[in-house]
Amino acid sequence: MSSSATAIPVRKPRRALRRIFVAVAVLAALSLILLLASALWLRHAMRASLPQLDGNITVAGLSAPVVVTRDPQGVSSITAANLDDLLFAQGYITAQDRLFQMDALRRHAAGELAEILGPTLVEHDRLQRYLQIRATADRALVTLPADQRHQLEAYARGVNAFIATHGDTLPVEFHLLHYQPAPWTPRDSLLVSLSMAQELSTEFPQKLNRETLSAHLPANLAADLYPITSWRDHPPADAAPNLTAPHDLIEVPLDKSQAATVTPHDLLRVTKLINPCAECIAGSNNWAIAADRSASGVPIVSNDMHLTLNAPDIWYQAALHTAGLDVTGFTLPGVPFVIVGRNNNVAWSVTALLGDTQDVRIEHLATANGVTQYQLPDGTWQPVAHHPELIRVRGGHDVSLDVLTTTASIGGVTIPTPIISPLYPTEHRALSLAWTVYDATTVNAPLLAVDSAVDGPSLVAAFSSFGTPALSLVYADAHHIGYHTLGRIPVRGPATQNAGHIGSPISSVPIDSLDASQIWSGYIPYDKLPAVTDPTGGIIATANSRIAPDDYPYYISNDWFAPYRTERIYHQLNNRTGLTPTDSLALDNDQHSELAHVLAQRYAYALDHASSSVLAGDARLHHAADMLRGFDGSIAANSAPASIVAGTTYELYTLLLTAQIQAHDGAAKPAKSAPTIDELLFLYTWHNQDTALENLVTQQPARWLPSSYANWNDLIATAAAHALRKAPANLDQWGYGQTHPVEIAHPLFGSHGFVSYLLGTATGTGRVPNGGNANTIRASGLHFGPSERFTADLSSTSSTFANITTGESENPASPYFLDQFGAWFAGTTYMTPLDHTTATRTLTLTPQ
Repeated sequence: MSSSATAIPVRKPRRALRRIFVAVAVLAALSLILLLASALWLRHAMRASLPQLDGNITVAGLSAPVVVTRDPQGVSSITAANLDDLLFAQGYITAQDRLFQMDALRRHAAGELAEILGPTLVEHDRLQRYLQIRATADRALVTLPADQRHQLEAYARGVNAFIATHGDTLPVEFHLLHYQPAPWTPRDSLLVSLSMAQELSTEFPQKLNRETLSAHLPANLAADLYPITSWRDHPPADAAPNLTAPHDLIEVPLDKSQAATVTPHDLLRVTKLINPCAECIAGSNNWAIAADRSASGVPIVSNDMHLTLNAPDIWYQAALHTAGLDVTGFTLPGVPFVIVGRNNNVAWSVTALLGDTQDVRIEHLATANGVTQYQLPDGTWQPVAHHPELIRVRGGHDVSLDVLTTTASIGGVTIPTPIISPLYPTEHRALSLAWTVYDATTVNAPLLAVDSAVDGPSLVAAFSSFGTPALSLVYADAHHIGYHTLGRIPVRGPATQNAGHIGSPISSVPIDSLDASQIWSGYIPYDKLPAVTDPTGGIIATANSRIAPDDYPYYISNDWFAPYRTERIYHQLNNRTGLTPTDSLALDNDQHSELAHVLAQRYAYALDHASSSVLAGDARLHHAADMLRGFDGSIAANSAPASIVAGTTYELYTLLLTAQIQAHDGAAKPAKSAPTIDELLFLYTWHNQDTALENLVTQQPARWLPSSYANWNDLIATAAAHALRKAPANLDQWGYGQTHPVEIAHPLFGSHGFVSYLLGTATGTGRVPNGGNANTIRASGLHFGPSERFTADLSSTSSTFANITTGESENPASPYFLDQFGAWFAGTTYMTPLDHTTATRTLTLTPQ
């Protein structure tokens, strides 16, 4: 009896444990089966959605057969009997490869991503609704020239023909997210164009960031941080670099009633919404080589546009052929024609101009009888307009917004200016945004005239009506090379105040909406924008640095990129002859940073002469100095000196700004609402900040030296010591690429991870150690870099070379998904002749 009693409590737990184990095993098996079934379904769905590339497809909407060939990289060449059929086919073929990307781009611009991706995208959609991108596209469509609207309609018909006939085999993303793409419309093409304009010309966070950071520094130190020129500048029309001393622009502070109230936390949140990765600052390089410098005796044009990197790439390569039109190059998925490329007679390329096309305005509001009004510059009052917006949220609560707009005038034309203060909950001022895209006439794309230009002058004339974004055009025909600024740049205040680009009294912080000196009186006339043809040096180059010479009679911008890339291009091409496309490709991949080279020498000197108390017998600091002395400025992936320079620079900026902010704000204990030092440091987002750094390190002004340091050598040595704390014990193993990789990932499936194993194919590149930085021609960051490379030798239509980062397809199951990444990363490229003689696949679209 007692034996049985003692056995009971032993057996029951064993049975319970056995049952739990069996249940867990069954659940694990079911989960595994479900996982494998999901993987099999996903693989099948991906393969089922691969497009037909050979044979014949009968399509309703064509008037005659269209032939589509593809080269070994899947790049399509479309030949049609007429323009309407050509654009129809371009829409159809682009949708074959990129339909989900096209839908995502229009949703991104319109603020409709939360509808398919859920609550995490609500903040993004709020931003887009307050910026009124969708309403801007609607207004632009009304004013669009009839021929351009007709072209967008032909393209849309092609996209919709694909959607209508592939309901069961649409890209797998639509199945995973359980929705059908809406029919494509001309407005959607404008939305995609506006998304690119937004990426290349959104400067308003910069102005708010500058306003707040400057409030925590003495005026003279703040001026040092925001240079607008450099002795290294080389505007295209200048025969030689400008060697004059840098000029400073001193901002006139706002009165107390207009002082900023927004917190750095809110500023950073909006800044990150607009630019999720800090290093992803749109830029580019382009250059043209004159005939007498070229081995072929005919000009060469090259271009690589630096943008955020995703899978698939933002660009889609294509060639288009019909009567009067033969062109090849890079298209924007969702937009007809070629954006950058070449035809039989001319090649062209663009970089971001960084023109100042936005103003943050402080509005004067008053409410009476429940009606909110704003004051106009003439003293009268006008009711604000209300624009209801509804954000549909998948798996969450829909969000309703009431977006208010005021108005601004551009040369007598009234444009809406949305009040963006709700984006910043701690901002008590009424801030509105004036932006050139709100003038509907700036949103247009005269791309047919561009693609069919017969020479340089006709190309420049074709771009005359182009409005946004502001760009730097470099081009060549068989005999000439040239440069022209593109886009609408506002003239602020009386024309006389714009005389002399340098030091023009144009504000780089929020302005009073009633300030007559800042009101837009019109646009710089197209024929007055900076331009040059056949400069004496035989080279034209731009890389987002200053393009306006000192005596240019209009204000374009105060915030250019630092000129190191432009300087390097001229340095590598000047005084050379016999140049070939191979030389251009080598230059595309150049990783030399003159700034890093200068800093390395200064840092080495500081380590050699710093106080022994600072060096504290640290042998690694002496070794670092030796490494820096031998550094040639190449930001290679395996370079340890490049890591030392990068780490020391970061720590030096932190030490300098922290000390000066603390000295200015006082030693008193800050209030709970006071910004942290880290928040303020992240507000320093001036494009030309590296010029400021070079000035500080080379000139070493006493006003910047923190009181706790005896001299600049000790300060720099301390920064280096802080940097080496993050280095491996053996400095020689501190490769730059280890902490500066590149990664390109699919928007839903991520990079090379678990989903890749399930699918049996890569969905991204994974993190790959990489070289280069923002000041090297091969600019790069974690999710940022050359989105394409392009070189055209005008001596032959076959002498054309191009590639993108990933591949033509957005489908990981396609052989054209990541097939170009290896060449892109290695710095090689592909021949892409205009006549497409390398074609390996042929598809015919036949009218139904």
